Amino acid sequence: MIWYTALVLGVAGERIAELVVALRNTRWALARGGTEYGRNHYPAMVALHTALLAGCLAEVALADRPFLPVLGWTMVAVVLAAQALRWWCIRTLGHRWNTRVIVVAGLPLETGGPYRLLRHPNYVAVAAEGLALPLVHGAWVTAVLFTVLNAALMAVRIRCEETALACAPAAEAPA
Repeated sequence: MIWYTALVLGVAGERIAELVVALRNTRWALARGGTEYGRNHYPAMVALHTALLAGCLAEVALADRPFLPVLGWTMVAVVLAAQALRWWCIRTLGHRWNTRVIVVAGLPLETGGPYRLLRHPNYVAVAAEGLALPLVHGAWVTAVLFTVLNAALMAVRIRCEETALACAPAAEAPA
C-alpha cells in the first residue's frame, strides 16, 4: 500500500499545484473586472475532492482492499490520462482556467485544445480520476460514492458555468 499512498499523495500534490494556478488566475481575472459565480457550491466541491483522497486511503486500509493487477494497472493508466487531460485544459485556457467560476467580460469562448472536442473536458478528467483513483487499489465504495456525488455537483457546476458564460458580454468580432 506504500506505493498507492504515494500515488494518492501525488494526486494531492497535483491538486495543490492546481490551487496555486487557480489563485494566480483568480487575481488575474478579478484585476480585469471578472465576476465570480457559484460561490455557494465551491465549498462542497472542495470537500468532495478532499474526501475522495481521504476515502481512497481509508477504504483500502480499513476494508483491507486488495490490489488486483489487471484492474489496478488499467486504472493507473486512466488516472494518468485524466491528469494529462486536466493539464491540457489548464494550458489551453491559460489565465482563464480556474477552480472557481470567474468570467471576464469580452473574452471569447475557448474552442481550441480539448475544447474543440468537448464543452467541459476538465469535468471529464475529474470524473475519470474520481472513478479510477480509488479503483487502482479496489476502493469501490469510494469510487461509487464520489461518482454519484460528483455527478450531482457537476449538474450544479455546469449549469452555473453556462449561466455565467451566457450573462457575460461577448467579445466583439474583429472588423
